[in-house]
Amino acid sequence: MQTVRIRLRKPTRVFPFLCSIPMKRGDACVVRSDRGLEYGVCVTPPEMCSEELRERIRMSVVRKVTYHDTTTYRQIQEQEAKAFEVCARRIHERNLAMKLVDVEYTFDKKKVLFYFTAAERVDFRDLVRDLAHELKVRIEMRHIQVRDEAKLVGGLGVCGRELCCATWMHEFEPISMKMAKRQNLSLNPSKISGQCGRLLCCLSYENEQYSRKKKAPKPCDTCPAGQGPPREGDEHPPPEEDGGEAAAKAPRKTDAQRETAGKPGDGSKEKVGSSSTSRASDKRAGSSPKGDTADQGGAKKRRRRPRRRRRGKRRPGGQSSSGAPSDNAGKPGGKPGGKPGSKPGGKPGGDR
Repeated sequence: MQTVRIRLRKPTRVFPFLCSIPMKRGDACVVRSDRGLEYGVCVTPPEMCSEELRERIRMSVVRKVTYHDTTTYRQIQEQEAKAFEVCARRIHERNLAMKLVDVEYTFDKKKVLFYFTAAERVDFRDLVRDLAHELKVRIEMRHIQVRDEAKLVGGLGVCGRELCCATWMHEFEPISMKMAKRQNLSLNPSKISGQCGRLLCCLSYENEQYSRKKKAPKPCDTCPAGQGPPREGDEHPPPEEDGGEAAAKAPRKTDAQRETAGKPGDGSKEKVGSSSTSRASDKRAGSSPKGDTADQGGAKKRRRRPRRRRRGKRRPGGQSSSGAPSDNAGKPGGKPGGKPGSKPGGKPGGDR
């Protein structure tokens, strides 16, 4: 058994059919589908098919178009125009919120399909009753979307050619505003919308090419300045082991900074002088030698604070702990280093 692809009259879609007669491309034929007998045109010549594919296909080609079939086809076209006028008049009389798009008669004239669009749900039961009483055939109402309306009606696009959906497109793909933004197109709805009022179907044709653009490499901390992350096959310098993560994240020093850090300058002398001054002050304050040793060794131990003297104590020589001369140094009966306020000739004041 062979298969052949046939383009039906309405809607203009291509379906596979089982064929047992010789056919050529462009031949008109009568086929049997799930809706009955229909008129179609051959798109591809017959091809051999397997048994599995044969079981899946339910539609078949009945015969080639004869003279009688050609006459019937012309009568169908006239009856479709008459049915369209009748249905449009009834819709206007009943004031229904629907738009009639197209009318299709089956090839055996036993059923007629009305395609319409509507923003909301419509109760058309009375309309169907009126059409069946006037046309004397089986009536079927089918609601379609605006994109299907453009497919049935056809027309010319902004490119000047016939609409893609009316010529070769079989299924509609979802279109989003992101496709227009990715291609740097104008976001004006009148410029990126088609005849149906939706976004142009051609926005999806080159969307993959724009989405494959390479992104700029992100800067790397461990790489030299101006270079991105390493690629496959490139050597990548590992972070320093001594410093760990902190050393890897620390900024790198330039050659001039390294030379300046290696040579002793004014800053090093200031540091040495300050350290010697601090050690001398610690010795005068009575700091322990262990603390000095710990400071010289660089250990991070807390240095012992010097013990404070009590108020009122005086050092020998009539000087206070701050180095100022004592008030009692020149008074008679006062002893150097005595307690302030002691009576002349009395005992020297001692520690309490």
